[in-house]
Amino acid sequence: MIEEQNRKTILIVDDAPENLDLLSGILKTTYKVKVAKSGEHALKIIAKSAPDLILLDVMMPEMDGYEVCRRLKSNDITKDIPIIFVTAMEQESDETMGFELGAAGYLTKPISPSIVHARIKTQLEL
Repeated sequence: MIEEQNRKTILIVDDAPENLDLLSGILKTTYKVKVAKSGEHALKIIAKSAPDLILLDVMMPEMDGYEVCRRLKSNDITKDIPIIFVTAMEQESDETMGFELGAAGYLTKPISPSIVHARIKTQLEL
């Protein structure tokens, strides 16, 4: 187990509580986990303390994940935070849009815990 002060922080952004719970449960033994139930909430959390990586849902009310990504990537302070989209949207065009906006990865739901861990580990090592 990694010592608490040495753990990287992952911000999970999703409007569905069950998705937040699922991802938190998968990651909490390895990482510090923060959650946001909306894009706006995520931006407030990030402004206070930038995470090491963001898992971001695409389909959310008011501000979708693409807009959150646009805002983060256009800000010099947050542009280098890796973003991995975690979404039910599985069309090639959706994935292409995510990468064009600067995402580091794109996972489709339902997620595989081992794949989530592998993608996060790879991004944090880069």
